Amino acid sequence: MNSLSSTKPHHSRLFYSVASLALLVLTFIGFRLFYQNMEAFPGRPLTPPIRTLVIVHAVLMTAWMLLSVVQPLLVASGRKRVHMTLGLFGTALAAAIVVTGYLVAVNAARVNPPDLKVFGLTPKEFLTVPMSAIVAFGAFVLVGIRYRRRPEVHRPMMLMASIAIVSAALGRMPALNGWYAGTWMEEWFSAFLTTLLLGAVMFGIKCMQESRIDRWFAAALGAHALVCVASSLVAKTDAWIQFATILLR
Repeated sequence: MNSLSSTKPHHSRLFYSVASLALLVLTFIGFRLFYQNMEAFPGRPLTPPIRTLVIVHAVLMTAWMLLSVVQPLLVASGRKRVHMTLGLFGTALAAAIVVTGYLVAVNAARVNPPDLKVFGLTPKEFLTVPMSAIVAFGAFVLVGIRYRRRPEVHRPMMLMASIAIVSAALGRMPALNGWYAGTWMEEWFSAFLTTLLLGAVMFGIKCMQESRIDRWFAAALGAHALVCVASSLVAKTDAWIQFATILLR
């Protein structure tokens, strides 16, 4: 019994490393045009006015994904001091991602043609997608930092932070999103449905691995789903368009 219990923390850390590795791979696949050719999706040059900003944001995001894989492994190997030191770096990294993510979202909406539609949304309407992803990311990181001494809270929050921002990569994979284009699901979930399904799969694997419901993971995933639906439904309202217009001035 004790032996079985002692293996659970190790398995949990392994789950978070493997899950984070999967998110890293998806990030490389979704942004393969950027990593290979320094191009924006679906193969156009990076817009000159925001080229440098996009590159900086991409470097920060890649560093976060790499750190997410390494951190659980450091704890599993008993190198907690290194883990804590890197945690300070991760906090600064997260703050930089929030700032650059906001700047990229707003400036991209400024330079994109006003009649361009992504997931059925114009640039001003689509602004809700990156903005809500960044807000969710920042919120999950803050909760994770607040409860850094409680692994059962800290780990799922940090994973959900990564899941929140991987939506940008998943949104650049037409094969994963085309099947619900033009349906009520696009109206309710816009670019987030694949991300939420991915989170649900990871949640299911975690629960099966531990033979119990991870209530903190469930709460974070549920909160993220609410944010995604709310942002998708708000996107086409007059109130949001007016707010977006103010942001883009």
